[in-house]
Amino acid sequence: MTSVAIIGTGFGGIAAAVRLKRSGVTDLVLFERADDVGGVWRENTYPGAACDVMSHLYSLSFAPKADWSRKFAPQAEIHQYLRDVARDLDVMRHVRFSTEVLAAAFDEAENRWVLSLSTGEEHRADVLIAATGQLSRPSRPAVPGLENFRGTVFHSAQWNHEHDLSGRRVAVIGTGASAIQFVPAVAPATASLTVFQRSAPYVLPKPDGDYSERARSAYARVPGLLRLSRARIYATNELRSLGVNTEPRLLFAHRARFRRYLREAVPDAGLRARLTPTDPMGCKRILMSNDWYRSLQLPQVEVVTEPISGVREQAVVTADGREHEVDTIVLGTGFAATEFLLPMRVTGRGGRDLHEQWKDGARAHLGTVVPGFPNLFVLYGPNTNLGHNSIIVMLEAQIGWVVQAVRLLRRGAARTLEVRPEVAAGFDAWVQERVGHTVFAGGCRSWYLTASGRNTQNWPASTLTFRRRLRRLRLDEFVVDAPAELVPAGEERA
Repeated sequence: MTSVAIIGTGFGGIAAAVRLKRSGVTDLVLFERADDVGGVWRENTYPGAACDVMSHLYSLSFAPKADWSRKFAPQAEIHQYLRDVARDLDVMRHVRFSTEVLAAAFDEAENRWVLSLSTGEEHRADVLIAATGQLSRPSRPAVPGLENFRGTVFHSAQWNHEHDLSGRRVAVIGTGASAIQFVPAVAPATASLTVFQRSAPYVLPKPDGDYSERARSAYARVPGLLRLSRARIYATNELRSLGVNTEPRLLFAHRARFRRYLREAVPDAGLRARLTPTDPMGCKRILMSNDWYRSLQLPQVEVVTEPISGVREQAVVTADGREHEVDTIVLGTGFAATEFLLPMRVTGRGGRDLHEQWKDGARAHLGTVVPGFPNLFVLYGPNTNLGHNSIIVMLEAQIGWVVQAVRLLRRGAARTLEVRPEVAAGFDAWVQERVGHTVFAGGCRSWYLTASGRNTQNWPASTLTFRRRLRRLRLDEFVVDAPAELVPAGEERA
């Protein structure tokens, strides 16, 4: 019997467990450092938190939900959805909560992964699936003096709900996807709110709204209606791949829509100039909000574009020497997305360290497997992020591919599967060449890039291309620990 260890209980971990169980793999355990499932949707509880992919598509294909309350679901509802899936599809009993995986090492004598746990125990498994995602570790800015601030400081992903912002003088550092959601939610109650903006984002109106009781009932009762809605959203989003990945000039309609929205939403020419991006559209994440611009025009809100030079005991200081006195600093500075699998130490064949191997930027064949690390599969791995569609589509493609591999191991056709170095190198070269022609290569500074400028995050093609490539496990891409007569090169046995 093949044993599987899964790290993380977000969308990837839960979906992998369900698909493995349905394929007959029942000897599995999910390790979760927290006391509940949910991944980023458990952690990010800041006011206004919601998804920017429509609900019918931001859900698992095998666990449709007809009664989403809104077209773009709020955080609490997505978190509850993941709880419900884990409970209803019998995943919960496989989860070890409050147990962090500190290190994972491949034992070549046993051909097994040995996990060192925060409980002091060790766990051995034939297969290791890392479902920790790209957005699990908050990124704190290197602002001089931040540690000396006498007020309250917290990151948006670690929201301090005991610290009421009503009547406070608040500084918000960052204007990314989190900030444009929580600023409108908290700004009206503050005494003052200062938004420190490094670069203006592109913000489009969000076609959000409640689903009526009648609509929810129809999606639940009319055969195929929910599936049709999901397919429509998917196809509409997928068309954007042409502008994002093939010909950036095709985003002209979105640029025109943005300019019109900004002009109508912000009458003041001076503020509008500060909120006008200088980067090419799509180079950074395109955001959606119906109240971001409105909130920035409240009388107690100020947008500051001067760079921050440091923080003092009671103030944020900008490069022009101005002191902005505040009592609370909220860091809306995103995640350490390029630091895959940290802080966990991962050791593969021959004692090689994964993070040393990735010191110039993470890379994995099909975003999933790494040379020198047999039977290790990474979900939402390097270059699987999207700028145009739902990451759930990518995750389900990866999971189907991983299930094929595990089924092959389970049949005894092989003890280990390890991607060939030349195959992984060829794939990586293709990805980096392609990504250089996408909107992500527009020259801006974004969380998609490492310090050296390598894009380790984005998939440079359509999701259809990714799904087609992962439809069938190709054994000729692997070093297979099995006699050649058992597993002929190129034969698909999964």
